[in-house]
Amino acid sequence: MTQLQLVELARSGDQPAFEALARSIAGRLYRVAHRILRDPYQAEDAMQQALIAMWQDFSTLRDLDRFESWTYRLVVNAATSVARRDRRRQASVTLVPLDIGDEDPTGADASQALADRDALDRAFQRLSPEHRAVVVLRYFVGLPIEEIGRTLDIPAGTVASRLHHAMRGLRAALEAADRPVVGVRTA
Repeated sequence: MTQLQLVELARSGDQPAFEALARSIAGRLYRVAHRILRDPYQAEDAMQQALIAMWQDFSTLRDLDRFESWTYRLVVNAATSVARRDRRRQASVTLVPLDIGDEDPTGADASQALADRDALDRAFQRLSPEHRAVVVLRYFVGLPIEEIGRTLDIPAGTVASRLHHAMRGLRAALEAADRPVVGVRTA
């Protein structure tokens, strides 16, 4: 059965079709949530919230061809909600390495690659969930700006602005991490 057929059946209330559909997209939703939240437990929570919202709001999906974008919106909204809730709940955040690819650095450059990855993770952590969402949808999912705007239900100009500010924030944080601390001696 195709995904489109599962969507049609699930939208009409067919629970087994919804379960099959949820199993088929859960990994994609989890990966998007994890890239935004960078915490496996929070990502799992956001994915589950998105699936619940999908079941509850299936009747709002008018265009079945927009199913994928609609699910991205649900998971981004859930991830943003989880991030806000947990930001209020805890003052400190545990760093979880940002998965920026499948490369497994080995050899002489491995320590530098790990240091770069750690710096990127710390810089990414400083972004707001809204900024992380547009970066993830643009650079990890590969959506064009117009599609991100439709997915998040915001104007393309807002997407471009958030993307610009996110990249500027990442650059500033990475540059600040490269500057030596004044008054500290290094061996």
